[in-house]
Amino acid sequence: MRIVTVIGNRPQFIKAAAVSQLLRAEHSEILVHTGQHYDDELSEIFIRELGLPRPDRELGIAGGTNTSQTSRQLAALELVVGEITPDLVLVYGDTNSTLAGALAAAQAGIAVVHVEAGMRSFDRTMAEEVNRVVTDHLSTLLLCPSQVAVDNLAREGVLGTVELVGDVMADIARLMAPRARERTQALAGWGVEPGGYVLATAHRAANVDDPQRLALLVDLLTAIELPVVLPLHPRTRARLEQAGLLGALESAPTVEITPPLGYLDFRTLLCSARAVLTDSGGAQKEAYFAAVPAITMRDRTEWVETVETGWNVLVDLDKDAALAALERPLPSEHPELYGDGHAAARVVSAISSISALGS
Repeated sequence: MRIVTVIGNRPQFIKAAAVSQLLRAEHSEILVHTGQHYDDELSEIFIRELGLPRPDRELGIAGGTNTSQTSRQLAALELVVGEITPDLVLVYGDTNSTLAGALAAAQAGIAVVHVEAGMRSFDRTMAEEVNRVVTDHLSTLLLCPSQVAVDNLAREGVLGTVELVGDVMADIARLMAPRARERTQALAGWGVEPGGYVLATAHRAANVDDPQRLALLVDLLTAIELPVVLPLHPRTRARLEQAGLLGALESAPTVEITPPLGYLDFRTLLCSARAVLTDSGGAQKEAYFAAVPAITMRDRTEWVETVETGWNVLVDLDKDAALAALERPLPSEHPELYGDGHAAARVVSAISSISALGS
């Protein structure tokens, strides 16, 4: 089959790195990068570090509101899909690129395969929630990372075929964990020691686009007594500059701001951290894979299993709750929530059988 795969941000590069090599052994894949993340450390480095095939098409579409970005991506992907006429379009996760790819395919009468289907935060104010819900209801084949996701889709009555395959990000995490854990000497470059710091990420629109919430975020980060390593997303840096808050972070004695990091550097920091403080769904999962507690700066999460097992605490931007979460003891158990590291093979197997669905 001829398959168009649409990617656009860091988690999608990681997921595609797990799937694309296996997929290309059986099918013809055309990898399309929308450009949603345009920083080298958020795209090009994944080609170098993880063996992600170089994109066949790069659309260079970044910036703007969710609506304008999605509409520009949809217009560009309509042309790509019309030119290539694939048998199916493969999308990952919950970004604007995901929604645009699913819409372009569905409107052209082409089957949609959604990897990481069924995740729900039940918060429709999040663009990501809207993207994932609409994509699921457009999809022919819905490939789920967990039983919770399967159950969500059953309640919604989606029309596509649902399969539990596990999480493809877990495949990469297992593969890279030994290398990351062996690189503890690299921590000196950030001025930290194993177990003695917090790794933080922040980029959700709900946290960084509102100046009042952004001020709460800065207050939370600077209140942590442990060293905080903060790889700063380009969008977050821009919002901090606009709000006049970047200086407060740069002058904080405990906060070490770094450029965006490649996968291996990020995993190295994550595996040795005391905790991960984040508003990212992907980082919550990566923390779980590394058996590092997550403190999530949201009041809801789609990765509910991490909360139920005690490895993740939802604190929104409540400084006191975040500080208290840092003092919690580690849970006594770490169950295998998202598969056995062979999710990508199951994804390819499910795609290879899609002809049985009538596509």
